[in-house]
Amino acid sequence: MPPFRPALATMRRQLIVEISRLANEHGAISLCFGESDLPTPAVVREAAERAMREGRTLYSDRRGIAPLRAAIRDYHHRTHGLDVDLDRISATSSGMTSIMIALQCLVEAGDNVVIVAPVWPNVVIAVESMGAEARFVTLTDDDGAWHLDLERVAAACDGRTRAVFVASPGNPTGWTMTGAEQRELLELARRRGIWVISDEVYNRIVYDGSIAAPSMLEVAAPDDPVFVVQSFSKTWSMTGWRLGWLVHPAELAHQVGNLSAINSTGSATFVQHAGVAAIREGEPFVDEMLARCTLGRDLVAKAFAEVDRIEAAPVPASFYSYFRIDGVDNDLEYARQLVTRAGVGLAPGSAFFGDGRPQYFRICFAQDPQRLTTALDRLIAAV
Repeated sequence: MPPFRPALATMRRQLIVEISRLANEHGAISLCFGESDLPTPAVVREAAERAMREGRTLYSDRRGIAPLRAAIRDYHHRTHGLDVDLDRISATSSGMTSIMIALQCLVEAGDNVVIVAPVWPNVVIAVESMGAEARFVTLTDDDGAWHLDLERVAAACDGRTRAVFVASPGNPTGWTMTGAEQRELLELARRRGIWVISDEVYNRIVYDGSIAAPSMLEVAAPDDPVFVVQSFSKTWSMTGWRLGWLVHPAELAHQVGNLSAINSTGSATFVQHAGVAAIREGEPFVDEMLARCTLGRDLVAKAFAEVDRIEAAPVPASFYSYFRIDGVDNDLEYARQLVTRAGVGLAPGSAFFGDGRPQYFRICFAQDPQRLTTALDRLIAAV
């Protein structure tokens, strides 16, 4: 075989996929992946069907159809009181595509990206696939809650640092930046001449009564070095639809459009019309999703509180609990045992990188309460 890129030869394993496949083989309840078991709301499915019947199945503008970009603009105004110019909004074929486009705008071989960890593994693999180095600054949980030391973020940056990647609310921890922390991170980026890539796909799944988590867009000027990544997957249970968006400086609109075309030629046109319906008519479903996640969070917290070996920080946002099981020294092997012995699949903590957490696991609680309760009963009995 002729040689291929060295970065591909060392590409990291997808540990979550390994456990999920094992769970499927054994008929276990899998809570590995980050998605709800609620189907996409009917109003969204009907909009896609209607668009297909109307023949909206051809190429669209590479930065998204006009009605979708207008809906996204209005959505940011509704959730955060922001007026985001349409030149700064590009629809993409997923949140992950938005991340990849941002990296393609910034990163070359030999560069590095500072990543707040633990973090969704695809982000790390994307950085490394570009030939760049992923540098981790790990959250601390000293007092039972997750915290970010921004001085450590600054110390991790050097002359080859092109961006800081931060997910807030975070996956797997649910940790969420405050507005003050976002301003401090932005000031660091301005001083050092680096970018911020802010993944905000869980910003509507918050438990403090807010309509949404704080956004970097609230503190950044239109021409600041900031990309904000968003997705329809979590808020409207559209994981399989592949639709997201990217907010970027207006001067990068042409480049983002070209990269979108190269990566996927944009999202399917009828899917984009479904996205319009999600934003315009999907708020009742957002309330339903939040209610299900709130119940799931409470079920997990109650179950974990009854087991001395389990330590779990409170979850302020997202639909995960990232928890520690005392006495475990190999999370991947323990996760395999939970599948085969207990019939429940969890994501091993080491899948999320950082400083390595062999006692940690992630559970997705955006599930039917009965299914989740059964899984928790099996997990608690095994532990």
